[in-house]
Amino acid sequence: MWLTLIRHAEPAYVVDGISYTDPPLTERGRRQASLLAERVSRWSIDEIWVSGMVRAQQTAEPIAEATGIEPQVMEWLNEIRNPPEWDGSPADEIEEFFATSANRSVEEMWEGVPGGESFRDFHKRIHSGLEQTFAERGITRAGDHHLWQGVDDRRVVVVAHGGTNALIIGMLLGVEPTPWEWDRFTHVHSGVSRLLSQPTAGYYSWSLRALSDRSHLPPEMVTA
Repeated sequence: MWLTLIRHAEPAYVVDGISYTDPPLTERGRRQASLLAERVSRWSIDEIWVSGMVRAQQTAEPIAEATGIEPQVMEWLNEIRNPPEWDGSPADEIEEFFATSANRSVEEMWEGVPGGESFRDFHKRIHSGLEQTFAERGITRAGDHHLWQGVDDRRVVVVAHGGTNALIIGMLLGVEPTPWEWDRFTHVHSGVSRLLSQPTAGYYSWSLRALSDRSHLPPEMVTA
């Protein structure tokens, strides 16, 4: 099995100094998504999973058109939930928070942004969501050694988010969770990562074969 994790293309997070929680893509983002779709159209794939958020949905649209495969919307793939009051707030206030957030203690970081989803709950949501989605396809854990059973040869494309994709990578590689997953497995907009299953000890383990590959983008189109 191969699992290809794609981060959404560039969204309009800030417009006229105002920050938006779930914005549409920018014009450049739509071009990124189009170039991405051209790349994906050359692959043989079986399923497309997509987050329920606007920026992921819009990134998946040209992929669906190019491949003829209807995306399956999975809300558990959504990015970590920010405080509701951030939507429509001045962007400089939010930037000020992030400028100092890395100086918090580890325990404080696990709590996330006050009023938003904690990192603990985010980890739980992503991990349980992936396990349930795998189980629906006959794929389950095999013991305590990060091994899996029932893995087949299907090819899945996931269109989601930087945090979501980082958590999935860490989970399947058996890496101890932290509240700074984004910094361990970073993804540019429309970046492509791939995990490949491989036979191990009578079961299957996962191998990271690509991380945030952006070869479909010219240098001037790469955004973080």
